[in-house]
Formats: sequence, structure tokens, C-alpha cells
Amino acid sequence: MTESDRRLVAGARGSALAVRQAEWVGERLREACPGLHVEIRTFVTRGDRSGDRPLPEIGGKGLFTADLEAALRNRDIDIAVHSLKDLPTTAESAEDETGLRVLAIPRREDPRDVLVTRRPVPGVRGLEPGARVGTSSARRAGQILHLRPDVRVVSVRGNVETRIARLEEGAADALLLAAAGLRRLGLVRDNVFPLDEAEWLPAPGQGALAVQGRTDDPAIRAIVERIDDVRARSETGAERALLATLEGGCHAPVAALARSRGEALELRAVVYDPRGERTPIAGRAVGRATRPGELGRELATRLLADGAAELVSATRRREGAG
Repeated sequence: MTESDRRLVAGARGSALAVRQAEWVGERLREACPGLHVEIRTFVTRGDRSGDRPLPEIGGKGLFTADLEAALRNRDIDIAVHSLKDLPTTAESAEDETGLRVLAIPRREDPRDVLVTRRPVPGVRGLEPGARVGTSSARRAGQILHLRPDVRVVSVRGNVETRIARLEEGAADALLLAAAGLRRLGLVRDNVFPLDEAEWLPAPGQGALAVQGRTDDPAIRAIVERIDDVRARSETGAERALLATLEGGCHAPVAALARSRGEALELRAVVYDPRGERTPIAGRAVGRATRPGELGRELATRLLADGAAELVSATRRREGAG
């Protein structure tokens, strides 16, 4: 069978955003391998089945990825398309044990967070006193309370469309969301305000996708690796190495963003108290773009020495108590 005759089955979650992400990956694969047929198969994951319960209450590891990984191992699908920030940080290093590997991290979408409001306001600082800000993220809760301790954080879960509907129904005065999801779904409107990365960093890996496959399928691997983006892999590699060293997990109050500067890589990170009661711990490091893991581990070690471990562990204790 020639490459142009090859059929490839891509697995994704069933949300509109996840399907669009898988479609986008399929488009990139067809560009790299003209004539390739890509079928998308959707799955309902444990995270999707949890309803409105806060994610930390039901466990953070692999909530949105484990079912897709099982389908990969069972050979029901050829690749799985994940939001990179949903994928446990062990995924890149545990391929010998699991038989799976991240074959590609394609070109990254806008990594920033955005503020979505019912009425136009000039960003976070323009929110009315006591405004209700919707998010289920410990990181975003810590960030908004650090900048605006007067606002009230309310839990708003669900897919992007559900959360926006909740906003329009009056469940909150504003939402904190990822720019990438809104852009992929074509939902950027006048009431969407990108947050300046100078004072508001995203989650590690935000805006990036991970295309996961089996290590024992070299034909699929050869095709998928064509859409791997060197810059995206380097930047997210530093961010996720930092997160892994902090032992924060997918839902930790950790913000990080790496930017390539020629052959150099700059990484900035902040660890927050989700309640906004403690001073955030921030740091910056610069290293070689070809060695992102070292850069991430270096900065994480410095943050831990400055007291980040207590903020991360305090979050875990609160989640456990909940």
C-alpha cells in the first residue's frame, strides 16, 4: 500500500473543540501526505462524564486522555489528538512502558488566556468591584485574585460553548478561557479580551496539540512526524519539564510560557495560591532552544527553593480535603 492510499483513524474527544482540533491535524497531515484519508472517531472520556464536578475532585491524571490511550493500545485508532495541557507530563518519557509516544506537536495556536465578558470592559482591571469571574482552574483563580482580590471566583465547567452559554445566562459576569479554543471554533468576538502575557501567563503547553501514536507502527510514525513543529516542541518542552519538576500535575496553580529568541529560549513561570492569600512565586531563565528540558528543570528548581513546593502541596491538600 502506498502512502497516498493510506487510511488513518484519529481519535478525539467528542466536544466541538476536540473534533475541530482533530480535523485541523487531519488537514495538516493531508498537506504533508497528499491523498491520505483521515477518519475521525470520537470518544467520551472520564473527564467528560464527570458533569459539573470540579476536575481536581475526580483526580487530575489522564482525565481527558486515558480513554483515547486505551483505544490506541487496542488498535481501535491509529493516533490520538490531545490538547497538550491535558496530557500528563509523563507521556513524553514513559513510551517504553506504555508503548505510546507523542509523535508530533504541530504549530502552536495563540497560547494566551482571554477574558470573556457580557459587556465590554478594558480587561481584568476594568471589571466592576465584586464581579463574578467564572473558571474551574486553580491557576486562573490564583491569577485573578492576585490582580483583583475584590472579585469572586465561581466554578464554571463544561465545553467552551457551555461556558459561554452560562455566562450569557448570568451565572458569571466574566469568564477566563484559552484564546486557542475560541480561535479554533471561530468564537472571537468584541467581548473577548486577550490577557497581556507580561502579567498573565497561560498554563504550560496551552495552545498546543499532541498527536500520540504507538511506538510499534513506524509507517504511521513516519507520516505524523512530518507535522512536528520544532519551535512548538522546544517551547512546550521547557514548560512541561518545569511542571513535571514541580510535580504540579495538570490542574496545579502553575503558569508558564517559553518563547524562542533565535537559538535561545526564554522561560517565565509563576506559581500561585488559588485563594490569592499568598504572594506568587515567579522566575525567569534563559537557555538553549535545543535543550528545553534542562531549562525547565533549572527554573523549577529555583522556584522550589523560593517556596513553590508549599503552594503546590497546599493546593493538593485542599483538593484532598474536598
